Amino acid sequence: MKRSLLLFGVILLLFSAACSQKEEVTRENNEQEPTQVESEKIKESGSTFSNVFPLTGIGTNEEIETRPFAVMINNHPKARQQSGLHMADIVYEVLAEGDVTRFLAIYHSEQPEVIGPVRSARDYYIELSKGYDALYVAHGWSPEAQRILTSGEVDNLNGMVYDGSLFWRAKDRVAPHNSYISTDNIEKGAKRLGYSVKEKVTALPFLTEEDSKNINGTTAEHVRVSYSSRDTFAAVYNFNAEEGKYERYSGGEQTVDRESDTPVLLDNILIVEMGHQVLDDAGRRAINLTSGGKGFLLQKGKANEIEWHNVDGRIIPFKDGKEVGFVPGKTWINIIPTSPGIAGAVSFGN
Repeated sequence: MKRSLLLFGVILLLFSAACSQKEEVTRENNEQEPTQVESEKIKESGSTFSNVFPLTGIGTNEEIETRPFAVMINNHPKARQQSGLHMADIVYEVLAEGDVTRFLAIYHSEQPEVIGPVRSARDYYIELSKGYDALYVAHGWSPEAQRILTSGEVDNLNGMVYDGSLFWRAKDRVAPHNSYISTDNIEKGAKRLGYSVKEKVTALPFLTEEDSKNINGTTAEHVRVSYSSRDTFAAVYNFNAEEGKYERYSGGEQTVDRESDTPVLLDNILIVEMGHQVLDDAGRRAINLTSGGKGFLLQKGKANEIEWHNVDGRIIPFKDGKEVGFVPGKTWINIIPTSPGIAGAVSFGN
């Protein structure tokens, strides 16, 4: 009798354990389902994200505490295709000498493994980077840029000092079109020099999702921005309706990443005119970044005339005295001389 009771107790204990295990598995499965649903909601709507990248307006669940860095990128035909441009939150395209433009690429939400070719500094690019308190990265400098960078006024890394250590040379290109750097090396350089790598970044003005879908304006599905009579240095933007973004072309070729062939796709193109003055026989310039003036803003295949203002070092579009919001995503800013100005440098066509 005692043996029967003992056997019954063992069976009951095993049965209870099995039920408990089944209940635990069921509980775990039930707990996984809302997590998956929440994940899908996060993908669909920025409103479910815990944070927003301040320079793109794109939602994220990451903690945002990194400092932006700004890299001078070469746009000579021998430097194309470039590396890492497609990951920049903001790119300023501005004349250097002659009719050759150079890019100031500002990185925050994404960090490329390879960036370049890195080119030399000019004082007005440095001023633009200061609007984001970005760590400034270049290889070389004009006399005025050298004065600024060596004075300690701006945290910076320069290939003139770190060529062969933080910067490397591509073997399939010739100088000055072959200097490259990585995000890892920028961070290493910043830590070595004691620069801050964390920062609270002030957000740009952005449109809501609903407002982004209802942008009105002049049809602007093919836009050409000329820096001279030569097509080599013109920037051409074609609106990709399927993507809802602009593709960029120069010299008849689409701007894509050298390593991955990923295209540069843009949500905002801000074209502004500023006073340019040639300073010396080398063709170096002074550019008036503060006066304000005329411009165009391209978004979702539409163009609107705007006035630009310098707001704490940033070039921001205004209409009727109010800031115009950017579509969440990536932004390209073309700065052109007031002569010929936007009327003579910007053309719309098919």
